[in-house]
Amino acid sequence: MDDPKLSWGHLLFSDDSAIALRNVMHTVLVRDPYDWVLARARFFLSDNFQGSLGHLKGGNVSAGEIMNMMILGIHEKAPTLQEIYLHNAVGWLGTKAELVRFEDLIRHLKDLESDDAEAYFADLLGKCGVEVLPADWRERVRVGSDRKQSGTARENLQGPGHEIPDELPAIQKQLVDVAAPGLRKLLGYS
Repeated sequence: MDDPKLSWGHLLFSDDSAIALRNVMHTVLVRDPYDWVLARARFFLSDNFQGSLGHLKGGNVSAGEIMNMMILGIHEKAPTLQEIYLHNAVGWLGTKAELVRFEDLIRHLKDLESDDAEAYFADLLGKCGVEVLPADWRERVRVGSDRKQSGTARENLQGPGHEIPDELPAIQKQLVDVAAPGLRKLLGYS
C-alpha cells in the first residue's frame, strides 16, 4: 500500500457502506455484549454523553433499569443491543471485513513485551495494510492505547452516575441471551 489512510467510526452495514468499502481493508471491533451493556450504561449516565436522555441521570432510574434499557432499548429513543450489533458487527460477518475482539486486543496490550503480542499486532496491522511492523511498534501501540486519552474510558467519564457493577448481573446476562440469542457465540464468546 503506497499511501495508506486510516479512518474509524461506527459504520452501519448497508448497501451504501458496502459499496463505499469495496476497495479498502476493513476491520470490525466488537466487545462481549455482556461488557458492552455495562460500558454503554456508564457512558449514557455520564456528563460525557450529550444525547437526549438526560432525564435518566441523577438517580431517576436504578442501575438495573438502565442496564435493561441498554439491552432492550428505549422506545423511540435508543436502539436495542440486538439492533446495534446486527447493524454494526453481525452484518459484516462473512464479508472481507476482519473481526477483532476487544478483549483479545486488551489481553495483548497488557502483555505487550511478549512474543504472542508481537505476533498478534503483526497480524492485526497486517490486516490494515502494514506489512512489516516498524521498529518502534510497541511504543506506538502504547501511545495509541493510552486510556488517559480516551473520552469513553471508565475512569475518564465525568459526572455522578449509578453504581454500575463491574460484571453484568445474572438476570441481565439472561436478558442479553433472550434479546439477542446466539449473538455471543456468533462473535466468538462462550
